[in-house]
Amino acid sequence: MKKILVIEDDPDVRDIILDVLEAERYWAIGAEHGREGVDLAIAHLPDLIICDVMMPELDGYGVLKELQSQPKTATIPFVFLTAKSTKSDQRQGMELGADDYITKPFMRTELLSAITTRLKKQEVQTEKAEIKLDELRHSISLSLPHELRTPLNGILVSSEFLQHDFENLDYQEILELLENINVSAKRLHRLIINFLLYTDLQLIKTNPKRLFSLRSKSIEYVSLIIKELSVGISKKQQKSRIDDLRLNVKDAHLRIDRDGFIKLLEEVLDNAFKFSEPGTEITVFGEIEGEFYHLAISDRGRGMSAEQIANFGAYQQFDRKIYEQQGSGLGLSIVKELVNLYDGKFMIDSSLNEGTTIHVLLPTLPQAEES
Repeated sequence: MKKILVIEDDPDVRDIILDVLEAERYWAIGAEHGREGVDLAIAHLPDLIICDVMMPELDGYGVLKELQSQPKTATIPFVFLTAKSTKSDQRQGMELGADDYITKPFMRTELLSAITTRLKKQEVQTEKAEIKLDELRHSISLSLPHELRTPLNGILVSSEFLQHDFENLDYQEILELLENINVSAKRLHRLIINFLLYTDLQLIKTNPKRLFSLRSKSIEYVSLIIKELSVGISKKQQKSRIDDLRLNVKDAHLRIDRDGFIKLLEEVLDNAFKFSEPGTEITVFGEIEGEFYHLAISDRGRGMSAEQIANFGAYQQFDRKIYEQQGSGLGLSIVKELVNLYDGKFMIDSSLNEGTTIHVLLPTLPQAEES
């Protein structure tokens, strides 16, 4: 039995809605005002909330804001009930994450139709999320043990060597073993973080509210971020490659959150340095092209074949062909997912033994527009 919470300060209207819902075999819960509604929503976790806009103490917008801030209630479908519904009212509600509006007075069929539509949509979204989660569980169960084993073995072997032969090792040998442990631990940590991030990105696609929240964010002064990050990563290579770096980036205001932009930039730069030799150029280019910011990062490394590029999408099944590239799969798959979430474009231009250019196009905003 579906559970529906009705938050309405007019007792007559509230009783009518509750009677209609109970007649349709819904489990109906009534709240006299916004504060009680928030408490009941947290306590009962209903499948749908119908809420009046104009109420004393805490109005409908306040109720929605509080519930959106709670992880347990943030994804519950939310329908506003209002005596008037102008475009500005609807926009305010939709920006907060409301799913629909019902205008008073309403017909019984109109109320039930809105409820049925929202519940069905939520079921479809939940089913998609479950299917995606099952696919990820299966894929991870096949690939994760192997991918974790390599850095884990490095930690175990080096630490056991230290434990059993410590007294026979000189200072330099101890430092080398500790360095091996540190490098392997960092690799293992990054791999785990990336697996978790990739999984979360898959689930965001089936959650309209999280997707809307993500796409409402933006970042300015991207040229400074690109320059600082590019220089920082070039210096962190085993042998500093600051002299290999070529920067030609313009500024822009992008429709992407700061963390997402930094993550995709880190992953593309990391691959460029990893798969090219010291002494060869790494070029970072960025400028506005129409409604997009075109970021292109090029290396003169070993490149990828047409078949490898075509099979890139097979990463979703954690294809071993991609993993045999020693790192170019997971990171770039995260980049591709991030770009798609923001309605951008992702392309790989590569030839074997000639190098690779990763093209990322992200939506721009006017420089003066607030984030």
